[in-house]
Amino acid sequence: MKLHPSTRLLLVPVLVSLALLGLRLHRSPNATVTVTPPALGGFRWHRAPPGNATAKAAPTRHPLQPPYPHPYRFLLNEPQKCRDRPPFLVLLVATEPGDTAGRDAVRRTWGDEASVPGVSMVRLFLVGVHPVFGEELRAVLEEESQIHHDLIQQDFMDTYNNLTLKTLMGMEWVSKHCANASYVVKADRDIFLNLKYLVRRFLLPKKRNFATGHVYRNTGPLRNRAYKWFVPREVYPNATYPPYCGGPAYVISGDLAPKIYGVAQRLPAINMEDSYVGMCLHALGVGVTDGPPGVFNMFRLEYERCRFSRLVMVHHYQPRELLRLWPHFREENGTCPQN
Repeated sequence: MKLHPSTRLLLVPVLVSLALLGLRLHRSPNATVTVTPPALGGFRWHRAPPGNATAKAAPTRHPLQPPYPHPYRFLLNEPQKCRDRPPFLVLLVATEPGDTAGRDAVRRTWGDEASVPGVSMVRLFLVGVHPVFGEELRAVLEEESQIHHDLIQQDFMDTYNNLTLKTLMGMEWVSKHCANASYVVKADRDIFLNLKYLVRRFLLPKKRNFATGHVYRNTGPLRNRAYKWFVPREVYPNATYPPYCGGPAYVISGDLAPKIYGVAQRLPAINMEDSYVGMCLHALGVGVTDGPPGVFNMFRLEYERCRFSRLVMVHHYQPRELLRLWPHFREENGTCPQN
């Protein structure tokens, strides 16, 4: 029996919710790391010399280290998106392959390409291959792509520890297909994002070598395996990260996308996406700019229209909430104090 396309899309969240994937992590006993001052994390993998029967086997990549650089292939692509004219803003939204509801909510709320009057915007969702239902979701994603033309996908496993690969895929896409964009916003889908306020208050006039968001300074990797943010020393040996912008939403000027993609070809990747982008910026000699306190909120705030009109991002808003709140937020007849 052949299901109607709309029925197939509705079944995807149910199908994905059945997946229980256990990843058993093993340390590699043969991996060694060399740290080069200053404390950026100038480290590299060393391999045993070839042809030596007594040498130890060549070390393998640690299971938590994203495989990069690697010649990943685009399974879904939109190379024509910027061909007519360079957009002011490219919006890159990280989502899971089966999250059709989340993508639909973003399209209908803050990710609407026409949401900021007078500002040209391109929206793209970043996805990898589902670790369990990759083949089952392939046709569904292709269909969604044909309808909306806003998905890009490469052939890496879509897991939490591979979020870095999603962002690098986005930087690669901008570098190759939209290098003249003025800004790039990387966002997660579980946020409330006020692009109109972002553009009006922080992105004009246009800037270069610019990165902003909720800035973390003097933080370091978590070494406790109990946390999903665990980063072993084999992946990142240093005690602290360079300053970086929190992953739920941050902004870079368009000129930085090809620079980040370029430096990532020689800077070992780590499994914390936002920290790794900070490492790339540090390697490029580019600092991060602190915004006004509380404009990028890493924790949930209860919705209040006038308060949210003066914020860029609030974390932990789910699709149903966005769809319920957005019409009220966009009311033109509402009055708030001048920002």
